[in-house]
Amino acid sequence: MSEEEKNKNNPLHGIKLKDILEELVKQYGWEKLAKSIDIRCFLFDPTINSSLKFLRKTPWARTKVEEMYINMINKKSKKNS
Repeated sequence: MSEEEKNKNNPLHGIKLKDILEELVKQYGWEKLAKSIDIRCFLFDPTINSSLKFLRKTPWARTKVEEMYINMINKKSKKNS
């Protein structure tokens, strides 16, 4: 299977982590993110840059953020259907 075929079904393909995080903050806010995903950088003085540093070094946290983003996108697409 080629790389293009693998990415065809990946909803995150071509989307930067920064864009994902900014969209989640816009949609839910830092407080809701912190309640959904227990990460210190979401709880105490949260910023995009500090969160990106942590998420890039912590695969389990990044996975949770990406899953939350996918769920948000799926909910939006269901509303628009």
